[in-house]
Parts: sequence; C-alpha cells; structure tokens
Amino acid sequence: MNRLAGVVLLLVVAASQVQAQSTSADLRDTVQGTVDIQKRTQEERNAWATEQAELEARYRTAKANVRYLAEHISVREREVVGLEESTAELERRMHESRLLQTSLQDTLNVIMARLEGSVARDLPFLRDEREHRLASLGEEFARPEVTGAEKLRRLLEAMQVEMEYGKTVDVSQEEILLDGEPIFVDVLRVGRLALFWRTPDGAKTGTFDRATWTWVELPDKYGRTIARAIEMASRIRPVQLIALPLGRIRP
Repeated sequence: MNRLAGVVLLLVVAASQVQAQSTSADLRDTVQGTVDIQKRTQEERNAWATEQAELEARYRTAKANVRYLAEHISVREREVVGLEESTAELERRMHESRLLQTSLQDTLNVIMARLEGSVARDLPFLRDEREHRLASLGEEFARPEVTGAEKLRRLLEAMQVEMEYGKTVDVSQEEILLDGEPIFVDVLRVGRLALFWRTPDGAKTGTFDRATWTWVELPDKYGRTIARAIEMASRIRPVQLIALPLGRIRP
C-alpha cells in the first residue's frame, strides 16, 4: 500500500514538473511574441514617423513653391499689364506719327512749291546752281525712305541759302541774252535789289530790267561806276560809298 502511494506521489511530482516546464515554455513564447510584436510596432512607428516627417517637409516645400509661384505670377501679370499699356501707347504714338508725317509732307510740299515759285520769279542770277539745288531737293522729297525730319532740314537749308542771297553782294561769270544774242559777262548782284553786268573787256555795261524782264545795256556814263562796284565786290578795291542806277525795283 505504501509502495503504491509512493509511486502515485512520484507520478504526481513528475506530472507537476512536466506541466511546469510546459507552462514555462509557453510563457517564454508568449513573452517573446509580445517583444516581437512591440519591436515590429516600434519599427512601423519609426518608419511612419520618418515618412510623416518627409511628407511634412514636402508639404512645406510645396506650399512655399505655391506661394513663390503665386507671387511670380502676380509680378508677371503686372508686367503684362504694363507691356499692354506700353504697346497701346506706342501704337497711339505711331498713329499720331503717321498722321504727323502725312501732315508734315503736305506742308513741306506746299513750302517747296512756294520756294520754287519764288526762285522762278526772282532775279535771274546763279540759275544753274539754284535750279540744281531745287531739283536735288525735289528728288529727296520723292524718296519714301527719307524721313520727314530730314526733308525739313534740307528744305530749311535751301531756304537759308536763298535768304542769304538777299544780304550779300556777289560777282559771277554767266551767259546772258542781250538783244537775243548770248554773251558772257561778269554779273554783279546787289542783294535782291538789282543785277548789273559788264563785258570782260569793259566795253559794255548794263543791268537787268525788271519792267521788261530782260537784260539791257546802260549808257557809257555808268560804266566806271559799275566797274568800281564789281571791283569792290571782288575784293579788288576797298569798299566805298557809290551810287548805282537801281532804276525801278518793282515793275
């Protein structure tokens, strides 16, 4: 009986040990599983935190880029508005310039016609030179690539030259018609008041008659006076006060 009780006791002790070992193994497995879960969870949290930080950084960068682009677009829009206003102003000025160019050209043509008429009605001195100047000016006026400002400058120069003729005394060698016959003479121009002529040998002297618009011969008594005037105008004789037969200034 006692032996049976001992055997039973040994079995109970052995079973208890086996159960204890099983429980210890299960406990270790449970603890290890928990540790593994916590480790994976921490790793996932770390990964998420890293990803979250990257996303936040990208968001801040994107937000800053949006703000920069918005400011850049605003600046460009103001520039576009300014360019549109400048373009409109330039177009307006170009339109006004075209109108002014047309008006200026018309005015220049009128002045040019008056200048040509004035030269045609003026005393017949330096005809070739003056007509050549007007012809050259007319060619400039006919060229579309020449600006209105340049045409105006050339016209003013021609008018200035014509104006100077009225203030100066000059001697030139020209061919005139005397009684229908051409002769070469020295022509004395006294401003625009009168023209006198003298043959190179001094045998004949005369003037341009405004009344008949022809060259005429003067009496011999005026020969010495006109010769002296020609010498003074040619800087051969000192300037002196002399009386010239101007005749009628207007026909």
